[in-house]
Amino acid sequence: MGSRTGLIGWFGIVVAIILLRGATAATVYEVGDSLGWTVPPNTSYYSTWASTKTFFLGDKLSFNWTTGTHTVAEVSKDEYDNCTKVSSYIGSPVIFTPPSTGSYYFICTVDDHCTRGQKLAFTVVSTPTVGSPPDESPTSSSASSLSVGALFAVLSTSVIYIFLGF
Repeated sequence: MGSRTGLIGWFGIVVAIILLRGATAATVYEVGDSLGWTVPPNTSYYSTWASTKTFFLGDKLSFNWTTGTHTVAEVSKDEYDNCTKVSSYIGSPVIFTPPSTGSYYFICTVDDHCTRGQKLAFTVVSTPTVGSPPDESPTSSSASSLSVGALFAVLSTSVIYIFLGF
């Protein structure tokens, strides 16, 4: 019995570690999903895309394009609103990791791409903790959708088994 009790206890600890690591794993977002970073089919494409995501500190955004000439420029809100051309990153992909919480603004500085909708605004919030609402994006870690209740259920079951000698 003793070896089985120890095995169950270790199993509970391993499951808890896996749940905790998955719940705080960073997500890599492909900006625009399958469309990528390009002139979109409508001017609200990237704002709609961003509105379906929750960006946490530690997440990464990949600006990737395979056709056409594009750039990625991090700009102020005013420059974003007015599509002001500034220095930009050239070459694909551009990986951006937000350094802090807050709002971020990006535009393409090629020709009229920005005015045609190739611009992205998003907000970064604090790092998620166990029990945070899950991100609904298809690229997020499935482990992060586990709730605190699931974690406690696993741990409680393990503790019960240990005390009852199963």
